[in-house]
Amino acid sequence: MGLMRPCFRRTQTWLQAGKYVSALVSDLPSRNGWSVAEHAGDRVPGRSQRLLSRACWDETAAMSQVRRYAAAGLDEAARRSRRSRMTAGALDETGQEKQGSATAGVKRQYMGCAGRVANGINTVHLSYVREATGHALIGARQWVPAEDIADPVTSLVGGLPLDLRFRTKGQLAIDVLDGAYHDGLAFGFVCGDEVYGSCTELREFLEGRGQAYVLRVASSFTLTLAAGTTMTCADAVNKLAKGSKGWEVRSAGQGSKGERWYAWAWIGTASPRHSLLVRRHLKTGELAFHYCYVPERQAAAKARLIKAAGLRWPVEESFEFGKGCFGLDQCQARLYTAILRHTVLVMAALAVCAVTAAQLRKRTDGQLPPPAAPDDKPPADPGLIPLTVHEIKRLLAAALRRPQPPGHTARWLQWRRRHQARSRWFHKRARLARTYALVS
Repeated sequence: MGLMRPCFRRTQTWLQAGKYVSALVSDLPSRNGWSVAEHAGDRVPGRSQRLLSRACWDETAAMSQVRRYAAAGLDEAARRSRRSRMTAGALDETGQEKQGSATAGVKRQYMGCAGRVANGINTVHLSYVREATGHALIGARQWVPAEDIADPVTSLVGGLPLDLRFRTKGQLAIDVLDGAYHDGLAFGFVCGDEVYGSCTELREFLEGRGQAYVLRVASSFTLTLAAGTTMTCADAVNKLAKGSKGWEVRSAGQGSKGERWYAWAWIGTASPRHSLLVRRHLKTGELAFHYCYVPERQAAAKARLIKAAGLRWPVEESFEFGKGCFGLDQCQARLYTAILRHTVLVMAALAVCAVTAAQLRKRTDGQLPPPAAPDDKPPADPGLIPLTVHEIKRLLAAALRRPQPPGHTARWLQWRRRHQARSRWFHKRARLARTYALVS
């Protein structure tokens, strides 16, 4: 929060933002305007709501500070381990279900968080991943439908900026990456799923900067092979990777339950800098296709590409941390800027815990060596795993817990009941108006 002080015009706003972040790190069951204000010791939720909607502060500059802090902290933790660790920028989007049509960018669409088509909003995120060290969210851009931007009424209700232009998810990824490059960040590889691998503009942007990437593509993605033959990824695998000759079993990296083993095939293309990396699940045989680019003067080894492909998964864990620990998907704001500000403050809370966990990883790792054989007897005391993001968050919640003034809980109990009674009265009046309109 000290690094973010220049982003706030008034000291009171900055202090309120600190209270907001403390509430995000706390053990509250839900983190909305009411619960955050009650935890901060405010009498009513007006200050927390004003912080997100009307207060004067630069959320873009604040995100830049979070980005620099997270990258510097994870890089320092990697240097302490005295081993070369690959750095990756992992792109992915996550959503939040919303009711009604008054929220900026809301649309009925497929929501990965719900696993079905639902009403909600989607945001493209960039995660800074340090191999075997840690990861944190460092960039975000909300996707807004083109029809909302074109409609002046919808744009005004959602608080969309006047200069906002429609951007696809691939183009939003370019914007997020451009902000990271502007802050001096460097990535060994950029990773992403099919949404980003299918975006030609994103691939051209990365290649123009000499940025290596490993991006998932669909089985119908077209390749030009060395002989000048054009075929889809699925056809290339059927033709060039038959049987077991073209496949090699390698680990995609360490997971929470051990090494993640897959079979891999590497297929060259007409371009010496491009290739296709195919992953096959050892049990189900399911295939995943990765279109790879490695610029000149960089090693285009299969082992590096496999390692880079495995570094895309941590962004999913970042979403899990952001939602489960810090309320990334619990924002009840409806305005475009308010949603972005809530996201920035969640990213700040996550960055603090992720950097702390990464820097304490070696000092708090007290585990015994793993078993060498399947019939090894379990030890009496297996030791302690390193402090995780969850545990750091619990420690911070305990350290930041403050006593509330007398009558604080009772005052909020009455405020909630009165506010809900007022809302119920207006809701019933609106229903009466609709009923009278139907009858007349």
